[in-house]
Amino acid sequence: MLDLILLVDDDETTNILNKRLLEEMQVARQIKVCTNGKEAIEYLTDACSEDGASENICPDLIFLDIKMPVMDGFSFLEEYHSRNLDSKDHVIIMMLTSSASFYDLERLKNYNRVKKHYSKTLTKHDVQEVLQEFFSKSR
Repeated sequence: MLDLILLVDDDETTNILNKRLLEEMQVARQIKVCTNGKEAIEYLTDACSEDGASENICPDLIFLDIKMPVMDGFSFLEEYHSRNLDSKDHVIIMMLTSSASFYDLERLKNYNRVKKHYSKTLTKHDVQEVLQEFFSKSR
């Protein structure tokens, strides 16, 4: 079981459905929702700090929407990297999108931290695939 999955998406319905699915599957002790990239960066800056002083948990898995107001998925990835939040090598990022344009998918190839992309909303099969591929060895 994962400690924390972070859902980063501005769409309330998507968050409700994804959170419900993840809770029903009992894949994580905790599921946190952030509604834009800036909110997620602020959470991660605190939770994933090297000093370990935070009460917040650094996530094992992040599902990140591409298109959001305030800070979109690509801006999040740039900020995540520039703040060295990816120094904890165990965080896996999956992109979520409702409209996977060729341009966006090509652009995702520039981010080695992003392992795959999935269409909204998550399915049981998607979650099982992620767990099998990225977490079966460590759990």
